[in-house]
Amino acid sequence: MMRRTLWILAIALGLSAAPAHAQLKGVRFEIAAVGDTTLAFRSGTERWLRRGLTGIAIDPRKRDVLVARLRVLSVDKAGNVSALVTGQTTAVTTSHVVLMQEEPPAWFKRRTFWGGMVLGVALGAAAGSQF
Repeated sequence: MMRRTLWILAIALGLSAAPAHAQLKGVRFEIAAVGDTTLAFRSGTERWLRRGLTGIAIDPRKRDVLVARLRVLSVDKAGNVSALVTGQTTAVTTSHVVLMQEEPPAWFKRRTFWGGMVLGVALGAAAGSQF
């Protein structure tokens, strides 16, 4: 019984391991057009972009120095994204790129939550069967 509980515990811990911060997804997008306070870029294959997300514009020629901060205003079905520049250090040009980071899923959609729940139920059942 104890050996089985240890195996269940080991498997649950392996399934619920959190990814390292180095594995967070930072995606670069080419800037297609620049307006006075807005810019536009294409989302490509990334479908997680939505209104309200924030990102930065960087200059890849100057070792990714920060150029501007931005907030996504709209994303259309064709994948065209328009963003509002909320703060800038220099003028944004089409030679710069947008860097966005995908937000993690909600707490109830994470593997760690469900792994912890399964582990808690298993340990509770094992402890309850002893009485």
